[in-house]
Amino acid sequence: MSMPTVFVSHGAPTLILGDSPARAFLASLGSQLPRPTAIVAVSAHWDTDVPAVSLARKPDTIHDFYGFPDALYRLRYAAPGAPELAERVARLTGAAHDPHRGLDHGAWVPAMLGWPEADIPIFQLSVQPDQNPAHHIALGRKLSALREEGVLVMGSGSATHNLRALVRGGVDSEPEPWAQEFDDWLAEAVEKGDEAALADYRAQAPNASDAHPTDEHFLPLHVAYGAAGPGARGRALHRSFTLGNLSMASYAFA
Repeated sequence: MSMPTVFVSHGAPTLILGDSPARAFLASLGSQLPRPTAIVAVSAHWDTDVPAVSLARKPDTIHDFYGFPDALYRLRYAAPGAPELAERVARLTGAAHDPHRGLDHGAWVPAMLGWPEADIPIFQLSVQPDQNPAHHIALGRKLSALREEGVLVMGSGSATHNLRALVRGGVDSEPEPWAQEFDDWLAEAVEKGDEAALADYRAQAPNASDAHPTDEHFLPLHVAYGAAGPGARGRALHRSFTLGNLSMASYAFA
């Protein structure tokens, strides 16, 4: 059985400390998928000019955020790395090696919730915000053969990501129409496997510039879509909003 690929919306770092529908979903993710042999995490929070992979044998837990509760900084995700597989990914993609890069919160928060035993090897592949979605779909395609070996390609970003439009303190606030319209468009494009629409989302999606003033939190979805192989279609694993206009939608592709 081929491993599906997934895109998850990781939310704010404090997601892991709170109680929300999105947290409950991520905590169930491991039980919804076959057990991976390893995880390639493609996080919005590691961006480089050219693709790069982490070869760390014991990836550090990177607390790449400021001003949050002390309890968050005490969390550690002690999963092993997978340097041999990372080297293979580098050969497949032409990616550069980073011998030291650990796991940023886009990787360790969903991994800690989905696989809390920290016994599945995990490493990161970077995104390139200066490159377009088609570049990231092509990058993902180079990983598609790994699915047959049980490797999970997990894109981690946000289905919408406009920090200026968040409703501070409004965890249960209803999304504004622009955010809901974009989120609905995305669900339809994913379910149809509409590669042209996903690649050209800035021109085709409603309210694209409001939903994503910059691309980096959306590009992990394109990698996950590409890694599922040509003709892949997706299905929604979870859809909710938090902080008003922050979509926590997550998808599986196969």
